[in-house]
Amino acid sequence: MPGSAITSRRLQAHLKRGGLIAYPTESCYGLGCDPANRQAVQRILKLKQRPRHKGLILIASHYRQVARYLQPLTPAEQVAMVNDEVQAVTYLMPVLPSCPRWLRGKHATLAVRLTAFPFARQLCRSANSALVSTSANRSGMRPAKTYAECRRMFGKKVWVLRGRVGKRKQPSTIRAWSDGRIVRK
Repeated sequence: MPGSAITSRRLQAHLKRGGLIAYPTESCYGLGCDPANRQAVQRILKLKQRPRHKGLILIASHYRQVARYLQPLTPAEQVAMVNDEVQAVTYLMPVLPSCPRWLRGKHATLAVRLTAFPFARQLCRSANSALVSTSANRSGMRPAKTYAECRRMFGKKVWVLRGRVGKRKQPSTIRAWSDGRIVRK
């Protein structure tokens, strides 16, 4: 993994135990965990002081990593999603009835981004899973941009991975999958 001495096995074990991670994304450090681990997700929400009803974003290196949560996509729709990964577009996508409420909050959709950012993409590959991806901050505060800021903010509650944040100045654009409407620019 770029800039890191972690192994896939160590990362997977940490996530399976409900561990939290902080890692570089396109515009800031993100907080993440195994999206299937309810306790880990609840710990992130508590750490951020984020209301549960808002829902969270999942990042993935490939559609297969998020398919278990979403209404099936046609091959053409999967290609359209991949074509937007370089642009850092997060889609609000229709979910399967089995998609956990702890991920989607009060919504009938789930926020999903296929990431082209090398560090985050490799992280998802190493985890062999999609990851929760929310900015590394307390709600309403500025997101952390460096390893040192994350360590100061979260201490030993989070495994902070060393790496460089991307050059994007703003977080990902959020679009409704159904009609392409921009929800956040």
